[in-house]
Amino acid sequence: MIKKICLNSLLVVFGFLCISCGGDCGTKLAFVTNNASDYWTIARKGVEKADTELKGVCVDFKMPGSGAADEQKRIIDDLISVGVNGIAISPVDPDNQTQLINDTAKKALVITQDSDAPSSDRTLYIGTDNVAAGRQAGDLVKEALPNGGKIMVFVGKSDARNAAERYQGLKESLQGSNVEIIDIRTDDTDRARAKTNAADTLVKYPEVAAMVGLWSYNGPAILNAVKDAGKVGQVKIICFDEEDETLAGVKDGAIFATVVQQPYEFGYQSVKLMAKILGGDKSAIPANKQINVPTLIIKKDSVEEFIKKISALRGRS
Repeated sequence: MIKKICLNSLLVVFGFLCISCGGDCGTKLAFVTNNASDYWTIARKGVEKADTELKGVCVDFKMPGSGAADEQKRIIDDLISVGVNGIAISPVDPDNQTQLINDTAKKALVITQDSDAPSSDRTLYIGTDNVAAGRQAGDLVKEALPNGGKIMVFVGKSDARNAAERYQGLKESLQGSNVEIIDIRTDDTDRARAKTNAADTLVKYPEVAAMVGLWSYNGPAILNAVKDAGKVGQVKIICFDEEDETLAGVKDGAIFATVVQQPYEFGYQSVKLMAKILGGDKSAIPANKQINVPTLIIKKDSVEEFIKKISALRGRS
């Protein structure tokens, strides 16, 4: 029998790591991220909160260090080998992991969170409507550039589903406006390259009026390149998520706005729903098998309150 334990303790029983307190664990769940970003610290708080509210359930929180698909596969294989009943996964490479998800779904309940794999046999998706989030970013660009102008877009991988959908929404919002997208630059999740891409853009396209970062680390990368070029305020920045540098940039006015997701809800709702479904109640599965968690727009007038909230979720004073 696997026992739940307190949050600050670590106990491995038959290879399964539990993260919370409570009674005996009859249902084993896992939450698997797609990288080791601080973003997932917030999701973990949601996982832990849900775990404390459920009896007979324990949850293993897994964070791949490299963010590589093969590492994520090893984690999933290990979880299946110890008899996990349900897994909430953010696929690193959804299109190429469809077979992995299908094979896993034959042995355990699988839901996707944060990043979807709609062609797979996953039971449902919990996360952001990335097309809608992209439209929000586009609306912010139009607000920041009322007279229009040229913009450059940055992301880790343009073919990743969330990136492609955000870019789609961005273009939809900007259609018919005086804003022109020069191009999209990718960095293959290399932060140094992300900054270099932004710096090169400022040199090659001195007329660029705004820069849009679609992944969390793109915001700080763009911000640092703009600062180095002495163009703070001259080049508007619109980005995603809530990295510390991003929020600091919003606070001091260097970043116009950031579109933030709610990873706490990804963690909380994933665990609660997996437990519910495994308990025999499938009523929470929508017909389209998607549960969208709304994104929020954080600007200078709302950033202080948001920082306080997010700091509490991250366990900071």
